[in-house]
Amino acid sequence: MKKEFLEAGQIVGTHGVRGEMRVDPWMDSPEALKKIKKLYLDEGRKDLGLKTSRVHKSQLLITVEGIDNPTQADTMRGKVLYFNRNDVKLPEGRYFIDDLIGLEVFDGNTGANYGIIYDVIQAPANDVYKIIKDEKEYLFPAVKHMIKNTDIDANRIEILPIPGIFDDDVIEDKE
Repeated sequence: MKKEFLEAGQIVGTHGVRGEMRVDPWMDSPEALKKIKKLYLDEGRKDLGLKTSRVHKSQLLITVEGIDNPTQADTMRGKVLYFNRNDVKLPEGRYFIDDLIGLEVFDGNTGANYGIIYDVIQAPANDVYKIIKDEKEYLFPAVKHMIKNTDIDANRIEILPIPGIFDDDVIEDKE
């Protein structure tokens, strides 16, 4: 089941003397987080009361209702911020990492079960899915031409792996 509220980032400190707070985004970029107009605390149970947001270097600086100085802002340090998934429109073929984790992984040609995605590494070139089966871990590059189908609602992803990613056979040198 998809979560209605997903983690957006974490308040890591204060900025200036007017109660502004620094947020480390857990999204693609601080610009992506800035586009979200409503943030929440307590896994979506409490509206943060966002007043302003702006990008500063690799962080988002925010002000919220009721916080007007650094002392008040510092009490928010460490809090995780959430957003409502319905407030974000993803482009075709893009998914929230939270939705990918737990998907069952199948071969798009043979139907073989390779395990489940238990983590996603966001690498510069492309994401890498960490897949586990029978206590064995595999790394799969999440590139478009190697993914046949992703069905979040069916909890399933079909991939087209190159030889060697899941093969346990050792190739012996034949001389």
